[in-house]
Amino acid sequence: MSAPDERVQAHQSPAAVTGGRVADGCDLAGSGVLVTRPAAQAEGLCRLIAAAGGRPLRFPTVDIQPPADPGAAAALLAAPWDIIVFISRNAVEQALALAGDALRAQQAGLAAVGRATAAAMRAAGLSPSLVPGTGFDSEALLALPALAQVAGRRVLIVRGEGGRALLGATLAERGATVGYAEVYRRGLPAVDAAAAVARWRGALGYLTATSDEVLHNLLALVPGPEHAWLKAVPLAVLSARNADTARELGFARVAVAPEAGDDGMLAALCALAADAGGAADGVGEP
Repeated sequence: MSAPDERVQAHQSPAAVTGGRVADGCDLAGSGVLVTRPAAQAEGLCRLIAAAGGRPLRFPTVDIQPPADPGAAAALLAAPWDIIVFISRNAVEQALALAGDALRAQQAGLAAVGRATAAAMRAAGLSPSLVPGTGFDSEALLALPALAQVAGRRVLIVRGEGGRALLGATLAERGATVGYAEVYRRGLPAVDAAAAVARWRGALGYLTATSDEVLHNLLALVPGPEHAWLKAVPLAVLSARNADTARELGFARVAVAPEAGDDGMLAALCALAADAGGAADGVGEP
């Protein structure tokens, strides 16, 4: 195992992922890959892992639940706004379930925090006009020139309950009137993680995590005595911020996706597999 806090650059991998297809050069060699995203969003990544020779192991660490007050969220989605910002694919899907017709009739400008969220919007018949060209977080969105001058404008942020305060706080500082439509809640799934760990022994080669919450929930679900073993498994994450969190939590080998979405996550996995220290064999006993 490589030294702790080792960083693997996904762009150094010889693998290429284009349009959901895996090019030559990426071989996960039969390793198990833990897919931790919500169950309804796991299929695309699981297909890519299988196409690259891996074995997807589904283990959702976040359970998407209805909001505490769906009526209030639906009313906000139907109200007049100048800009509506969607924070994630979950936000898109849950907002459409609450007030799809009202959203499609909106005259507001639509913004997406990243390209994966924008793709979910387009698939649902929404047309985002504000999407970062690079990056996929609040910082990237706030860097768009269109969001620099928002004084007097009404901005609705569509998200799950809670979440980062940076986007709304910054827009308010710039003079916008900011509202929040909280269209879902996130909870811990009811799973027997101890039994799952027993199945993973000798089979698990890689982990994936698409948010800080996924990382924290994974450790909350897996019994404490297994944490040292788990943190030695190479980990692919979605952003540099997630990588910082992973290293703070003690994960030893972390690769960052070069772009948002399933293709980016697979590229990070391919980088781990291609790295000299990233043997594809399953991680066994600690």
